[in-house]
Amino acid sequence: MAQDLHTQMLKGILQGCVLIILSRGEYYGYTLSQELEKYGFAEISKGTIYPLLMALEKKGLITSQLRPSPDGPARKYYQVTSDGMVARHDFIQQWHQLSQHVTQLLAAEEGMSHDDQGRPTR
Repeated sequence: MAQDLHTQMLKGILQGCVLIILSRGEYYGYTLSQELEKYGFAEISKGTIYPLLMALEKKGLITSQLRPSPDGPARKYYQVTSDGMVARHDFIQQWHQLSQHVTQLLAAEEGMSHDDQGRPTR
């Protein structure tokens, strides 16, 4: 159950993070993975990144362009669209609001006493 919750939370957050990164310039899948890893998202697999990119492209939030690579097969480069920039802005606003609420909740939780099973007591 904990892993399912982690996966669901991560999927929503990753969409916003990918839009933020792509708003800085074009990336192909591997370089996008490297950029996410720089920010602590080391556990993100290719099996997560590519379906996410396809979903964002289907929604019109990003576009892709296949280009030749000097190192082998052609690479698909992704960039954010104007709709993607709006979604990026919305994500940032929602994240600030949500993180503020969660921080307040956690601060209240940390100030409470708990029983031997971890449940808050009054």
